[in-house]
Amino acid sequence: MAKRISEHYTEQLAKLKEQVLRMGGLAEAMTRQVVQALVRRDAALLPEVRAMETQVNQLHVEIDEACIEIIALRQPAAYDLRFVTAAMKIIIDLERIGDQAINILEAAEDLLGVPPLKPLIDIPRMGEIAQGMLKDALDAYVGGDDELAQRTILRDDSVDQLKDQVFRELLTYMTSDPSTIPRAMDLILVSRHLERIADHATNICEDVIFMVKGKDIRHQAPSKVE
Repeated sequence: MAKRISEHYTEQLAKLKEQVLRMGGLAEAMTRQVVQALVRRDAALLPEVRAMETQVNQLHVEIDEACIEIIALRQPAAYDLRFVTAAMKIIIDLERIGDQAINILEAAEDLLGVPPLKPLIDIPRMGEIAQGMLKDALDAYVGGDDELAQRTILRDDSVDQLKDQVFRELLTYMTSDPSTIPRAMDLILVSRHLERIADHATNICEDVIFMVKGKDIRHQAPSKVE
């Protein structure tokens, strides 16, 4: 009997990991596809992003309930407890990444209805980095790899720098030609939403480090983290 209980508990943890990874994969796909829609000026890509958001929200509820059940019935300790509580925090960030993707979608709907302001160079680069950070954050969670999590956190600065670069460039457009202001503001908002996605990926990495090492590194400069 004890062996069956132990096997069922192991299966619960494995399923939890699988669900978190699935939710993360959807959030990653939303980020990739909404940026592609904007860059390619292809509105046909947008409805699927909304459909994926519905799945993300549903998984958020299901995973949360699964975590509560594991804590209530299994009373995990040590690493297992940190694994489950990390999952509960990670899915909050994944749901918010989905929200940011929808914010980008709404800006894209406006931008695709008007002539392009300029070729998009820095924004797709931001999207690529943010998406890569999210993928590596999830890989770090699944593999319990705190070193990968730490390396991923360091890439957040690149996204911040690109966001500032986008703002400076678009500010030049707006000051020289006021008619560009609505389009420029939408692109600035897109860059801010991508920055937030990278921030959420950073949060996930911080949760992974706590899960593995039992050390809370929030609010510490990356260079101070051992």
